[in-house]
Amino acid sequence: MTNDEPNLEEEEISEEIQLAPGLRAAVNFEQSDDSQPRRRGESDEAGKRLRAWVPRTRLGKMVVSGEIISMEHALDSGLPIREVEIIDALIPNLEDDVLCVNMVQRMTDSGRRVRFNVMAAVGNKDGYIGIGMAKGKEVPATIQKAITVAKLNIIPVLRGNGSWESGIGPGTSIPIEVTGRSSSTRLTLIPAPSGKGLVVGPVGKRVLTLAGITDIWSRSKGQTRTTINYAKATFNALIELNKARIKNEQRNNLFIVEGRVLE
Repeated sequence: MTNDEPNLEEEEISEEIQLAPGLRAAVNFEQSDDSQPRRRGESDEAGKRLRAWVPRTRLGKMVVSGEIISMEHALDSGLPIREVEIIDALIPNLEDDVLCVNMVQRMTDSGRRVRFNVMAAVGNKDGYIGIGMAKGKEVPATIQKAITVAKLNIIPVLRGNGSWESGIGPGTSIPIEVTGRSSSTRLTLIPAPSGKGLVVGPVGKRVLTLAGITDIWSRSKGQTRTTINYAKATFNALIELNKARIKNEQRNNLFIVEGRVLE
């Protein structure tokens, strides 16, 4: 019996190592001592969802089994992300920001009907960003729905040092100039040297901050006062950036990093 006990402990340790970061945090939170006081603002809502999660898709089952333990592996698999728990398990440190809350009223035969239109953005400030919109009757539920949609729309961000004014080395700008459009709004993002900051509108600044970009020039046209279109144009510019074809030699010269910076 004594010879079997070390083997069981080694198997348990190996299983813990293979868990995704969010799943590991959920298990550790549940196994922690309840006698110790929790810190203010410490919540386990995502952990409760992960502990009760029964995956229905192929990618979800691979995450639970430990075959995929990072967002980079999930994107390389080519499988669609259709469960929000996958994002919670692979990127547990996501931050959300409600960009816009609009009230829409409509007259019907039964009276005036009030609904809310919410746009939210999520990101880890290190190479991943998502934007989503939702409609509903109540603001809190609609905000949560928009955050869920944003998590399902999450994309990696291509960052690099594309400004001729900056010195040699990695940067937190973008590698090339790119343009995004949404309705009549057109936004062009231009690489900026390190330390310049985000020279862009307030809405675009909030989106780029969640994406992990700290230096940027910008040029905009059209109805830029529209919050929804401006945020979509910023997000679409980042999508177009991922579609750009860049040679490996240029990637090395521009110090391009896709997604988060792996240590």
